[in-house]
Amino acid sequence: MAAEEVSKPSTTPQYPEMIFAAIAALNDKNGSNKSAISKYIESQYEDLPPGHETLLVHHLSKMKESGELVLVKNNYMRPDPNAPPRRGRGRPPKPKLQVPAGTVDASPRPRGRPPKPKDPNAPPPAPAGPPRPRGRPPKKARLTGNAPSGPPRPRGRPPKAKPPFAVVGFD
Repeated sequence: MAAEEVSKPSTTPQYPEMIFAAIAALNDKNGSNKSAISKYIESQYEDLPPGHETLLVHHLSKMKESGELVLVKNNYMRPDPNAPPRRGRGRPPKPKLQVPAGTVDASPRPRGRPPKPKDPNAPPPAPAGPPRPRGRPPKKARLTGNAPSGPPRPRGRPPKAKPPFAVVGFD
């Protein structure tokens, strides 16, 4: 038990605070690069975590994405409060329609097949008619009213029609 170390609360501030303090202290009009910020933080705070470089890179990129810092030519600086907001790449999103207060949004009918009933004991839906037998339905008998009278057709392909012979006369 004597060998156990009691964890003391760290006196170093959070990384965003240290980064803002470094940029303000370096006070460069073009911003401060990553190595200058790192050297300043290392000189000011002694008990930094072992992965200080990777933590610094992570926090710098996170702050850049959130808009707290601006990256210009590999230099980080605080954004100008009077500058217009930067638009991202691609087409801007469509503006949202203003819906008056108290209006209930009628959701459209959902796509696809309706879900099955949730109750497992619910009776299945009644079929539309008698159940159909399996397989191909039988051939229906011909009606004799419209059918031509005479012998039934023979099987197979009918013979090719031959043109009648013309009588050729000799003079």
